[in-house]
Amino acid sequence: MGRKLYVVTHPQATHHVDGLVGGWYDSDLTEQGLRDARNIAGALRARIPATAAVEVVSSDLLRARRTAAVIAETLDTVEVLDPRLREKSYGEAEGRPQSWLDERFVVPPAFGNRLAHDEGLPGAEPKGVFVRRIYEAMEAITSGSAGHQVIVTHGFALTFVIAAWIKMPIESLGYVNFATKAGSITTLHEDDRFHNRGVSELSDTRHLMQV
Repeated sequence: MGRKLYVVTHPQATHHVDGLVGGWYDSDLTEQGLRDARNIAGALRARIPATAAVEVVSSDLLRARRTAAVIAETLDTVEVLDPRLREKSYGEAEGRPQSWLDERFVVPPAFGNRLAHDEGLPGAEPKGVFVRRIYEAMEAITSGSAGHQVIVTHGFALTFVIAAWIKMPIESLGYVNFATKAGSITTLHEDDRFHNRGVSELSDTRHLMQV
């Protein structure tokens, strides 16, 4: 059977509908987001055997931890918060209109050290720092023996959760990107025999169509 990880990107939050920059800005789930969190929890309950031990680890930002709380309650466990699973910080842009960031953002070069690129946003977290903390979180999460784990994080962070899972070298991460949607479930797996790691499903949102 092997190990399975279910990586959840938090559903709709207030910064989405208000057109504000997220990052570490501590926005909450909207009413729709809370409904979607319940649908995510139900979809995970259908995938994870009721008798299986399961761990839920989440970013500590409000929109993620509220999602994790709904999931943990449905799976009859308790969520663990890890700030290393936060979204990338955008410094002074956080909580401001997206247009404010767009006017100031410096696009990374096509070549060179993209992980250390200065995006032109005072106080913003360099991409390399962001990537390394996600890798540290994944090292801690995957060091355990649980057969089923749920990770609740953010849209941009998902790419590097996947990259850490398949052990992509950090120096190659200046270019990688996996498209995702809010409220999605990405399923990662590891087989028991060869311990190969893969992505079974990327950014599934079929559960959000449920009433």
